[in-house]
Amino acid sequence: MRREVPVIICFLAGAFFIGNYFSPKLQPVAQVVNQWAIICIAFAYVLGVANIFRINYQVITRKGKDWIYKIVLIVGLILMIYLGIFRGVKEGTAFNWVFMNAIYPMQATMFALLAFYIASAAFRAFRIRSWEAALLGITAVLVMIGRVPLGEAVWKEFPPFTEWIMNVPQLAAKRAIMIGAALGAISTGLKVLIGLEKTYMGGE
Repeated sequence: MRREVPVIICFLAGAFFIGNYFSPKLQPVAQVVNQWAIICIAFAYVLGVANIFRINYQVITRKGKDWIYKIVLIVGLILMIYLGIFRGVKEGTAFNWVFMNAIYPMQATMFALLAFYIASAAFRAFRIRSWEAALLGITAVLVMIGRVPLGEAVWKEFPPFTEWIMNVPQLAAKRAIMIGAALGAISTGLKVLIGLEKTYMGGE
């Protein structure tokens, strides 16, 4: 029953929300269910925070790998919760100051590192080994030149040309990828509803 009950609940919930799209009579009930879902999500956040405390506390007590950083994580988490709840989150508060002077720069650093890895991956992807790779590389170079003032200085029609590339061939390929991703999401959702996909319960 540990597996059957969650599968039945998942199927009933999924079938209900699918029926909500086709029957206006279910919309008032769906609004109530959505409000209950928001409450459940809030409790899930509480469980997530408690799980962070539990896992990191075990590492700290055993003095496992990087246990110093676990202490910093716990202290930072408690500090931000205290500041957010008791001191407010508006501009000028301590919470906002910590966010703007500590978390925000660290996020910028992470995005900068991510940009570096993206540039590295793009360099490897743009190696011209076939005519498709050559087409991709030439198009990427044209778009990058057209996006900076240098492109307009070289040829005034560069910006409109790059916009055409982005709005016509790039958008067509992007929509094809999005349609494929949507079909994959629908397929995964149906597998979850009928019980073929059970990894969300911790199984394989």
